[in-house]
Amino acid sequence: MTFFLLLTRNLLALKTSRYHTSATVFDSPFNLLHLLNLSSTHESLQLTKQTHARVLFLGFTQSPFLASKLLSLYASFGHLTESKTIFDSVEDKNVYLWNSMINGYLKCSSYVEAFDLFCKMGRFNVKPDDFTLATVSKVAGEIRDLVAGKLVHCQSIKTGFVLDIVVSNSLISMYGKCGEFEGMKNVFDEMCERNVGSWNALISGYSNSGDWRLVKDLWEVIKNMQLDGMKLNGFTISSLLPLCGSDGTRGCKYGRELHCYILKNELDSGIGSDVHLGCCLIDMYSKSGRVSMGRNVFDRMGLRNVYAWTAMINGYIENGDFDEALILFQKMQLNDGIEPNKVSLVSVLPGCSSHAGLMTGKQIHGYAIRKELTSDVALCNALIDMYSKCGSLYSARQVFDKGSFCKDAISWSSMICGYGLHGKGEEAISLYNKMLLLGDRPDMITVVGMLSACGRSGLVNEGLRFYNTITNEHGMKPTVEICACVVDMLGRSGQLDQALDFIKTMPVEPGPSVWGALVNASVMHGNIEMQELAHRFLVHLEPENPSNYVALSNLNASSKRWDVVAGLRKMMKEKGLKKVPGCSWITINGKTHCFYVADKAHPHSTLIYEMLDDLIFIMKGAGHPIDFEESIPITSC
Repeated sequence: MTFFLLLTRNLLALKTSRYHTSATVFDSPFNLLHLLNLSSTHESLQLTKQTHARVLFLGFTQSPFLASKLLSLYASFGHLTESKTIFDSVEDKNVYLWNSMINGYLKCSSYVEAFDLFCKMGRFNVKPDDFTLATVSKVAGEIRDLVAGKLVHCQSIKTGFVLDIVVSNSLISMYGKCGEFEGMKNVFDEMCERNVGSWNALISGYSNSGDWRLVKDLWEVIKNMQLDGMKLNGFTISSLLPLCGSDGTRGCKYGRELHCYILKNELDSGIGSDVHLGCCLIDMYSKSGRVSMGRNVFDRMGLRNVYAWTAMINGYIENGDFDEALILFQKMQLNDGIEPNKVSLVSVLPGCSSHAGLMTGKQIHGYAIRKELTSDVALCNALIDMYSKCGSLYSARQVFDKGSFCKDAISWSSMICGYGLHGKGEEAISLYNKMLLLGDRPDMITVVGMLSACGRSGLVNEGLRFYNTITNEHGMKPTVEICACVVDMLGRSGQLDQALDFIKTMPVEPGPSVWGALVNASVMHGNIEMQELAHRFLVHLEPENPSNYVALSNLNASSKRWDVVAGLRKMMKEKGLKKVPGCSWITINGKTHCFYVADKAHPHSTLIYEMLDDLIFIMKGAGHPIDFEESIPITSC
């Protein structure tokens, strides 16, 4: 309502002007341009169309200024057909009109059309200016077309616009996105004058490279930037913070330094900066395992939108604190009145899976249906995974079959893994065959899910045939995870010697997951020699993992080799290793009860142990063998 009152007031002001007649006022290109600017400010497609109709009626269609503004507006609304119609209708096209159309394609991610128009511009002998070259360079970067980017670079040199800072910055960004870091550095070094954007483009190229050799040199670039008299801005910081969270203790040290820089220079005080940099800081601290520091950032944020809440929820999920994530998810809606978006829902669903919170998961699913978010593939994949892990395979299959989303490889893999988790190998094989018929190719996760399903269902021959098919026919190279599944499959069926032979002939070096699978199979079938062999390899591969020492110590204790036990315990003490106790949980009436090994902290622990003692007595009476050494952690649950 405010917008239309403002528009009416402007029109009345124009009508009552003593310098123009009313007809002149409304027929003036200047005032039509003013209406188009109002359309842009208030994002009104309706006013844009009305003004366009007025332009057509008055015969101003050949005005390059009005045409440029109109086609830019239509492009911003995603109406490229109307933009192209206006562009084609102008007979004498200047460079600004070409630029507007190219930029319109760029805004709508129509990169091929944008570059084709640039080439067509050359055929019409229209010389590009600095804006053209900067825009097309960005297009080449978005489509990762290095050849096209080099063509733009040559054109920039030929026309002399390479000396323009904006064009050079765009070229640096293009080379970085195309992975041509030498070219990126050359453009940067050859610049006569640089601004903050130049350094940001260089930093962004290095940080997005994924090459840790380049990333390690990035901190030297930051020092040189400041020596050059340039201050880091919000964009610089947000490019660097994701690297700090994934580089362990050293990375967190850099991250804390950047946090101090933000506070010292008040970079978090601008409109929107507080939220964006706050989200980056939360993500950085969470990824480095310091979620409490991320929570401090979150609590001190002046403005918290859905992105800030989602970043904090995701931080708790990544660090295994699912209870706090679910509590925060509720507070977001109840305390701040912020509705979660699809990213929020995808982030919180693993918390339901890990705590077997089927009811909470169903509530989130219901919310997604009400908000018409069920066409999002990532959300539907997360729902399939949640339902599978919460034991509701029927609901998972309902989402898979009846969802309005376009299934990708993750969708198929999630459903196949769900069947594997529940030991339904035949259903997994049937779904896999259906996937192949529809032309989808399996990826590593699909293969792991299939082999796991075959192993849990005792379908060893089918699993081995599948393994040979994916390696021989599909040309997929076996990974450590795939080989671990084969070892687990053979071991579960009691073929321990065959599993050991497979490990010896594996095309990749066996890792902890492979030897761990052999340990589990050896325990299952009571093969102490094989179990000890696998444990020793685990200790060698993971010398800092206390679980391996404890398991090997328990194995030797069962054989009464107390000297070996004493040696292992001494080794653990010298290394400062301490095993984290196992934990189980159950949710009753919305409250989660956690139990640790030999735990008596629960207020009803006496009654719980009495009930477990009764159950053990009943099991003994029914003739079930009880392994008291293994029953200790079970009674704590």
